[in-house]
Amino acid sequence: MSKRVLITGGSRGIGQQIAKLMEAKGYEVVVPKREELNLESLESIDKYFASERKIDILINNAGINFISPLPDIATEQWSQMLTVNLTAPMKLVQKVIPHMQKTKWGRIVNISSIFSNLTRQGRASYSASKSGLNGLTRTAAVELGQHGILVNAVCPGYVETQLTHQNNSPADIEKILKTIPVGRMAQPAEIAELVEFLCSERNSYITGQMITADGGFSIQ
Repeated sequence: MSKRVLITGGSRGIGQQIAKLMEAKGYEVVVPKREELNLESLESIDKYFASERKIDILINNAGINFISPLPDIATEQWSQMLTVNLTAPMKLVQKVIPHMQKTKWGRIVNISSIFSNLTRQGRASYSASKSGLNGLTRTAAVELGQHGILVNAVCPGYVETQLTHQNNSPADIEKILKTIPVGRMAQPAEIAELVEFLCSERNSYITGQMITADGGFSIQ
């Protein structure tokens, strides 16, 4: 029987490539639409899981990134960022645990960011939310390892996505490329390959790790 995978934010970018790869590998992939599962609403998460949903693999990929200097961060914007990027993933982890514990097998991968460890101006909300996601990952790995559940985070650097180009001007992109040792941004499919490995049977011992994939950007 194929494993069932729940992927948030699977309609574009990294999430879309993860979904395509997992389907190609024979997994049963579930990519909820926003009207089915709205991560800005904790009630929506409860409603989505009101009926029994047996999820073997959870990939918390959905995220938002508002660029704003500290003095200009609105409380509502801060709360929205933390809800989508941190609280919703925590709730989803809670929801999938019972089935994974029952089967004594599970994989959880949280898509974090290099900005969980580094930062840039205007990234206070985003960096805080992704740093929190790393903390969630570590604790979940410690608590769930005894049940055969492995929990990891992938921390991509700059990836060729719509969001990257939305948050950086062409001049910014040109400067960024000069700071990446391999000389380019990652393709979403490259991140998907790493995620698929962490979710697979081939990964039997890696847990609690924040795995950076940034072309060497963060080591300089």
